Amino acid sequence: MSLQSPNMNVRVVRIEQASPLIKRFTLQAADGGPLPAFSGGSHIIVQMPTASGLIHNAYSLLGSPFQLQQYQIAVRREEASRGGSAFMHTHVAEGDILQISPPNNLFPLHATPGRQILIAGGIGITPFMSQMEELQASGAVFELHYAFRSREQAAFVDELAARYGAHCHFHDASLGELCNVTALLAQMGEQDHVYVCGPQSLIEAVQQAGAEQGIPPARLHWEQFAASTSGGAAFTVVLARSGREIPVAAEQTILQAIESDGSVAVDCLCREGVCGTCEVGIVEGEAEHRDQYLSEEEKQAQNSMLICVSRARGSRIVLDL
Repeated sequence: MSLQSPNMNVRVVRIEQASPLIKRFTLQAADGGPLPAFSGGSHIIVQMPTASGLIHNAYSLLGSPFQLQQYQIAVRREEASRGGSAFMHTHVAEGDILQISPPNNLFPLHATPGRQILIAGGIGITPFMSQMEELQASGAVFELHYAFRSREQAAFVDELAARYGAHCHFHDASLGELCNVTALLAQMGEQDHVYVCGPQSLIEAVQQAGAEQGIPPARLHWEQFAASTSGGAAFTVVLARSGREIPVAAEQTILQAIESDGSVAVDCLCREGVCGTCEVGIVEGEAEHRDQYLSEEEKQAQNSMLICVSRARGSRIVLDL
């Protein structure tokens, strides 16, 4: 299964240290032309040729949707990196060429006459940076609540404060300035929308507060900045159409294993189990579902799985690929 999305070559024209663990990369089209248009909340997928094979990571676009001469992404160096963040931090230099997908938006803003309430945790600030450009340009009513462990570890705080001023509310945990999402959602008007991006614990806190206060799900929106599931036992995936057997390591996803093998093309827009583009039929075996896309009934039916996050329940699974 492939969406046949054409990739693009971009040149890294600037690398900045946004915080001790976060680097900002500025990218321009390798041919010098304009880049495809995008909307606030969009992401691109960066293809990285590491020693262990190709890795594809999704990163939110930080820059203004009104400036298409360049894209900007931020990459946090992860201690338990599968190779992507380590590659970007240690092997990519200014002047290098990277291959990226066109922008896609799984976390768009929703038109409303009410407030747009943005809640970010850590690196989860990234999709909101392009969204705030749109909101400010349109004259919308919005506010940002940005929670982080300490100002020294946070990225873009001064930049956000200078550009958006009173729209920004910073919550520095090292100073005891915690973000009380229950109190925040209690103040929501009937036309307000809330958006949250960050650790799973923050997303769940907003979901729980919203449910307790009876806020309609249509006015609660979230995006995880990284998959919330860890690895598991190694197993084998069998491609039913060719009979090819591919080993999947304990800390590897089925999608990564198939991409490293290279025998079949599979597209995935989010790589976090939310968009459904990598849904594949199960021919034999059962999945350990870890996605947020399939319903509980669909998961119990075991007819398909999202191979970007879900795993085999057992030592072998046969997929319709």
